[in-house]
Amino acid sequence: MSAAIKSRVVQIGNSQGILIPKLLLEQSGIHTQVEIEVHNDHLIISAAPKLRVGWEEAFAAMTERNDDVLLDDVSTTDWDQVEWE
Repeated sequence: MSAAIKSRVVQIGNSQGILIPKLLLEQSGIHTQVEIEVHNDHLIISAAPKLRVGWEEAFAAMTERNDDVLLDDVSTTDWDQVEWE
């Protein structure tokens, strides 16, 4: 673990924040969004997980296998067939 670096809590509008040195951000791999948790008297800041990573490739593979169909039967009503435009 590297040496601790001190920073100040500063006012940002109605909130407060801390400035994180660029070197620490580079070492942590944090670039955009973060998750912040409280454990006892510690704040744990982690890179937010990237959601939907690989979905595009998965959907393309499903299309190639003709596996991109609805699993449920669609039951329409009279309103769906007549009234909907």
